[in-house]
Amino acid sequence: MRDAMPLVTALRDPASVRALDGHGWSALISIARAEQLLGTLAYQLTDADLPPYAAAAMADARINTEYQQRSALWEADCARRALSTYPGRVALMKGTAYVAAGLIAGQGRHIGDLDIMVAAAELPEVEGLLTGKGGWEWVKEDAYDDAYYRDHMHELPPLIHKERDRMIDVHHTILPMTAKPRPDAAAMLADSVAADGMDGNMRIFSPEDMVCHCAAHLIADGDLTGGLRNLWDYHCLTREFAGKNGKFWENLEIRAKRHQLLPAVQRAARLSAALFGSDIPQSWDRWNRQDKHYIRRIIARDEWGRGTQKFTRFLFYIRSHWLRMPPLMLARHLWIKWRKGH
Repeated sequence: MRDAMPLVTALRDPASVRALDGHGWSALISIARAEQLLGTLAYQLTDADLPPYAAAAMADARINTEYQQRSALWEADCARRALSTYPGRVALMKGTAYVAAGLIAGQGRHIGDLDIMVAAAELPEVEGLLTGKGGWEWVKEDAYDDAYYRDHMHELPPLIHKERDRMIDVHHTILPMTAKPRPDAAAMLADSVAADGMDGNMRIFSPEDMVCHCAAHLIADGDLTGGLRNLWDYHCLTREFAGKNGKFWENLEIRAKRHQLLPAVQRAARLSAALFGSDIPQSWDRWNRQDKHYIRRIIARDEWGRGTQKFTRFLFYIRSHWLRMPPLMLARHLWIKWRKGH
């Protein structure tokens, strides 16, 4: 077993797990845990008739995920209270947003750090409130790293709460400033909607912007680490939003063009259709010869949960840096990091 297809199959067709033996279950759980999809898998199998050992593992995963999600919503509320005097909009992002909105993508979703987005011009005010009465402090104390984040990245250097030991990433857009696509972050905030159950200025992105952000995070930024989880997010988001709005795909194409993300959004759709059977617009279902390499990278996981396809992973690692930086800047960045021992 040299890839993560057993997990893909189980998520796509939960009834398929009935054919698993003990070894198959061990592999499935190992892969799901490595991909941070164990809670999602457990939720998908809530009503399935499972062997006792598998049922116990799934029950434990559901309990752990429920705790994670309660903690994430509590952390979001702590940030809301710290920013209670801030007059601007604060958009919840990624898993916390999915759970706060009660979306299918949030069912069983693993949540790590709290991600929020605010207007770029208002970062100093938000930073001051979080590091002041909020109790967060900087993780990266290196002057070069701090300057790199502030000058070139789409977020402030990460912060951690000194008492709760929880991380928060404060974004001002969804891709690094050096990336070629330039999403309209101001429009994302302006068109955000109130988050259910969240008082004050807490918001979530519109459906179309939420999908654009998901695709950007999956395709246009990074080396596809966590790609299977992000692709499942995309599948769930598009299925739910298209089911509620007959013009969703049309609206998504318009919005993706505005954010300069249509190629990423369409590639994510093709990958989602290939692995999870997603229904996508026929005009988008034009297989690109590079798509197979994305598939290979996304499912590069063996039965023990270990990463496989080392060369493919390395190529996507190089690609992630190439997307973020022009050649001269990349060379300088790698030289400085090498000198620092990274």
